[in-house]
Amino acid sequence: MAVFILATVITTVLTSFNMVFSTTGVLEASATVFESGKTSLNRIVHDLENVFVLDRPIYKPPVVDGPPDPYRFQGSVDSFGGMQLAKLRFTSRAHVPLSPSRRDGIAEIVYYLQKDADGRLRLKRADHLYPYPRFEERSSDPTLCENVKSLAFEYVDAEGTATEEWDSEKTKYGFATPVMVAVRLEVVEADEAYVFQTTVALPMLRRKSG
Repeated sequence: MAVFILATVITTVLTSFNMVFSTTGVLEASATVFESGKTSLNRIVHDLENVFVLDRPIYKPPVVDGPPDPYRFQGSVDSFGGMQLAKLRFTSRAHVPLSPSRRDGIAEIVYYLQKDADGRLRLKRADHLYPYPRFEERSSDPTLCENVKSLAFEYVDAEGTATEEWDSEKTKYGFATPVMVAVRLEVVEADEAYVFQTTVALPMLRRKSG
């Protein structure tokens, strides 16, 4: 009888320990995902708050077959496998030097989503100093956040009109930049989803022509 009682007590204690450790593991994973999403949003905000654009008369609208403005502001949404993948390209003073040279300057920043081998989305950030290379997804681009469910940007013009895409090189947008950018990032961990969102007023603008 004493052995039976002891075995019951030990089983109960071990079960409790397993539940505690399991819960602790879930909480730690959730905290990691939450911090990753929060840090990613802060990084996007910091880059946008240091945006760099050329204004008129230094800025010249593009000509046919001419080179694009290196300081252009472009946001697009691509469809891939039934999913909407947002991409944002702009130039910023918030360059993060990764090479030994540690040069400073105006960097081309590109935020984009990339699928991993398991089909999950990760948020990538490309950062290159001038001369800017032609954009392509690189394995060397840092991953800011994994387990991304969605990423969306909304661009607001001087009249308060919002759109999901933008191109400062096109007549449709008056060769202007948006005045504000709304950011929404959603990350998941197991059955939990975390949404991070904010709106950034751009400190440097180019108004519509005319």
